[in-house]
Amino acid sequence: MINLLPLGVKENITFARRNTLLRKWVFALFIAVIGVLGIVTAGHIYLQGSINSYTASVERGKEELKAQKLEETQAKVQDLTSSLKLVVQVLQREILFSKLIEQTGAALPSGSVLTNLSINKTQGGIDLQAAATDYQTATQVQLNLQDPKNKIFDKADIINIQCLTAKSAESDPLKSLYPCTVQLRALFAKNNSFSFITSTTGSAKP
Repeated sequence: MINLLPLGVKENITFARRNTLLRKWVFALFIAVIGVLGIVTAGHIYLQGSINSYTASVERGKEELKAQKLEETQAKVQDLTSSLKLVVQVLQREILFSKLIEQTGAALPSGSVLTNLSINKTQGGIDLQAAATDYQTATQVQLNLQDPKNKIFDKADIINIQCLTAKSAESDPLKSLYPCTVQLRALFAKNNSFSFITSTTGSAKP
C-alpha cells in the first residue's frame, strides 16, 4: 500500500502517536508514584503506631516495677515492724519473768528455795515448785505466796508435797538440805504486771 499523504501530515500523525504513548507512560509513572507514596505513608503510620505502642508498653512496665517495689518495700517494713514488736514483747516477758522469780523467791519462808516456775494453760495462772527443809516449811510456802502483803498472787493451792527420808536424800546434796518438795498452782493478783507473761501459753525454768 502506498501512502500518498503529504509529509507534514505524516509527521503530525507520527508525533500524535508518540504523544499518546508518552501520555500513557506519564500516567503509568504517576500511578506508580502514587502507589509508592501510599506504601511509604502506610509504612510510616504503621511504624509510628508500633513506636507508640512500644513506648506505652515500656511506660506500663516502669509503673508496674515501681508499684511492685513499693509493695515489696511496704511488705519488708511490715515484716520488720512485726519482728520488732515480737522482740519487744519477748524482752518484756523475759524482764517480767526475771522480776517474778526474784519477788517470788523473796516471798518464800526461810528454809525453802524456788526450784521451778512454769506458766500453765490457765489464763493468769502459774505453776511453782519449791524445796523445803521440812513439811511445815513446805506448807508455809503456800501461805507466804498468797499473802496479800507480797502483792504477787491472789491464791496459791498446794498440789502435792513429798518429803524424802534422810537416807533417800543423802545421795543428792540439794535434797539432803531440802528433802521436801512442794508443788503449787497460783493465780496472779489483780492488776499485777506479771500477768502479761501469761498472754501466751508456754513454760520456763529459772
